[in-house]
Amino acid sequence: MRILFAGGTGFVGRAMAVEALSRGHHVTLLHRGNRHPPDVADAEHLLADRDGDLSLLAGRRFDATIDVCAYVPRQVDHLADALGDRGGHHVFVSTVSVYQEPDGPGLVESAPLATVPDPTTEVVDDRTYGGLKVLCEQRAAAAYGASGLTVVRPTYVIGPHDHTLRFPYWVRRIASGGTVLAPGPADAPMQTIDARDQASWTLDLAEGGVAGMFTSADRASTFGAMLDAIVGAIAPAGTTLEWVDGRWLVEQGEDGSSLPLWCEGGREWALAADPAAAFGTGLRPRPLTESALDTQGWLTAEPPVGPAGRVDHRREAELLAAWAAR
Repeated sequence: MRILFAGGTGFVGRAMAVEALSRGHHVTLLHRGNRHPPDVADAEHLLADRDGDLSLLAGRRFDATIDVCAYVPRQVDHLADALGDRGGHHVFVSTVSVYQEPDGPGLVESAPLATVPDPTTEVVDDRTYGGLKVLCEQRAAAAYGASGLTVVRPTYVIGPHDHTLRFPYWVRRIASGGTVLAPGPADAPMQTIDARDQASWTLDLAEGGVAGMFTSADRASTFGAMLDAIVGAIAPAGTTLEWVDGRWLVEQGEDGSSLPLWCEGGREWALAADPAAAFGTGLRPRPLTESALDTQGWLTAEPPVGPAGRVDHRREAELLAAWAAR
């Protein structure tokens, strides 16, 4: 197949492009040229800003298009206008954030969707991200039709090359051993999907022209189980998790940026979704321990620079001492 990726050099798209190349497809990556991963060097690279002139797509025809980097509806429209009817089956990579926060576990694809107060805004932040992705999905449906569109809605994507450094934060911290501050509640819902498993499944959908909307996730678990799995996979002897009350941590000024993937003392039931539809079309997540081991290998081979604002060892020690002395 001839497959066009809008994006394909970052984390999620890179895993899909690598998978497509491994299957012998002719892969074209439309991107700005800011990243040059060696494992997609054999793809055709079209350098362009998707917000600008896309005339380089004129006359080109593809069997499938996979869009991994549209955040506002205008970008969906612009790509559709540039491709016309030459893009083949369309896959739009969305997010679990399109759902309104449910009251409990078991969320399914027909659940109520998020809204954005101003549908014309192009400011993408925590308040608008989910609603704008809903509008992107709707524009894609208008452009390609229900039978020509697959929508993939991932929960937290993990694995090697994760430039968000959310899951890698915990891998790196637990790998260093000692007493690890674990922000509660331990039973808060948590759901992840390895980028490579999502990639393999998404390529199956694209190859088969399987239309529909799918929440991309492993079976629902908990934040505590995720940390336990990482400890079991990579922790040196003597490593322990010290669970600290989440409400107390919020009072100390911590949040989901400083302690990534943490729900800030609450529970996010959108991270307890039912992945039956995705499993029914072939999604097969690997054990989380394998994702942790491979992420550790990547961190060791290509140490990334962590985002500012994360809890470092000094701050962690301060928090643990204050918690013990409260």
